[in-house]
Amino acid sequence: MDTVTIKNLTKKFKEITAIDDLSLKIEKGKVTGLIGSDGSGKTTLIRLIIGLLLPDHGEISVLGLNPETQKDDLNKRIGYMPQKFGLYEDLTVIENLRLYADLKNVPYDFERLLEFTDLKKFQSRLTGALSGGMKQKLGLACVLLGSPEFLLLDEPSVGVDPISRRDLMQMVRDLISPETTVLWSTAYLDEAHSFDTAIVMNQGKVIYHGKPYDLAKTTEEFENKVIDLMGGYRKTSSQIAENYVPKNSDIEYTVVADNLEKVYGDFYAVKNNSFEIKKGEIFGLLGPNGAGKSTSFKMMCGLLKPTGGTARIMGIDITEDPEKARSNLGYMAQKFSLYESLTVKQNLDFFAEIYGIHNIDLKERVDEIIDIFGFSQIKNQKSRDLPLGFKQKLSLACALIHNPPILFLDEPTSGVDAITRREFWNHITSLAQKGVTVLVTTHFMDEAEYCNRISLFYKGETVAIGTPSALKERIHAKNMEEAFMKLILESKK
Repeated sequence: MDTVTIKNLTKKFKEITAIDDLSLKIEKGKVTGLIGSDGSGKTTLIRLIIGLLLPDHGEISVLGLNPETQKDDLNKRIGYMPQKFGLYEDLTVIENLRLYADLKNVPYDFERLLEFTDLKKFQSRLTGALSGGMKQKLGLACVLLGSPEFLLLDEPSVGVDPISRRDLMQMVRDLISPETTVLWSTAYLDEAHSFDTAIVMNQGKVIYHGKPYDLAKTTEEFENKVIDLMGGYRKTSSQIAENYVPKNSDIEYTVVADNLEKVYGDFYAVKNNSFEIKKGEIFGLLGPNGAGKSTSFKMMCGLLKPTGGTARIMGIDITEDPEKARSNLGYMAQKFSLYESLTVKQNLDFFAEIYGIHNIDLKERVDEIIDIFGFSQIKNQKSRDLPLGFKQKLSLACALIHNPPILFLDEPTSGVDAITRREFWNHITSLAQKGVTVLVTTHFMDEAEYCNRISLFYKGETVAIGTPSALKERIHAKNMEEAFMKLILESKK
């Protein structure tokens, strides 16, 4: 018996077809991965399955029930974790668990969940003070209360490091019964081989449904196969890099971190952080959630005052002249940080002006950026209405509109499709060849291979630094994901 049966399902939002005549069966007792980028239709499909959205056309059966007419009966038998799960940040861990137990009318039997999540020693900690990975574990524990027959997890591992992602999957497999069905959505193609069955979506359609190993034997090949199914990717020269005119400078090390520290009370968010990045180098900051990567970024941008130490951007001390240091930077934040009520062109105009480009020069530069990035057809659209790939492109365009010699990119490809990721890295590597220095963070371990060197962070400190090949060789790892896990586990000891 199948847990879910879908026939000819269609869902539109105005002119956008989110689900396009989709037929699908989800097998009972299996962990099924729903894989695709933001905008591929994953969340819409999950919401249709549990009755939060109604289809325009087609049929859905879930656990033998109709989610439209039997929603209340269905809710008693499922566990649903949306992308932004409703944990109460001003409640403690144990208070959140008690609240969800009361809502589900189940006993306060949390011992096993607290053990598996490693949250036992943090029961009295406010949820808002937990790291991203710990919050996801707590959210999952709340969803698992009452032993649901069908577990639907909408990107539970988004923005979570590889170790925490592996822990989340192990937690699910260890805590569910053999009869429980799991539908786990993700944008990470490297998670495919952890599922029993993979459903790959693109533009509202299923482009692959089967065992991951039947499509590709290894994780490294899986992305290439998916790209082929999406129509393929042909690398071309980066027009962004070709039109880039970085500042001339004789400075060899354009970014220097000198014993940077950030302390909150007794807690060291960053401790004795030191490294040097050469002109034209791609330098990766890798580490688990809460390791101190974003804190380091903010200190080095002059957005957060260090407790100790300093950083120099193009030779300028960030503690002495943060504004002048920042003028040499283009910063792309982890979350979309542009003005959503402004159009594409208005965002570009605004950022050009705050970076000191005015009058005729501003108009010429904005027109050039619109042409280079292919924004002509969407320049008058509000940025809130853009697909994620275009939002990320707009963020990058605003970060480099003033031709800075240094780019700080905080998870620039999070959530975008595999082809857009390749396009982004083509631009990044081409810019580095033009002499632009790039500091980048990512949770995609295959992207770490593009870096010239990597600093691996754990608990605010650098635990390893070197080229990707040197780090893999040091720990006898076959890829960067294995190297990441082994080096972090080694540092824990």
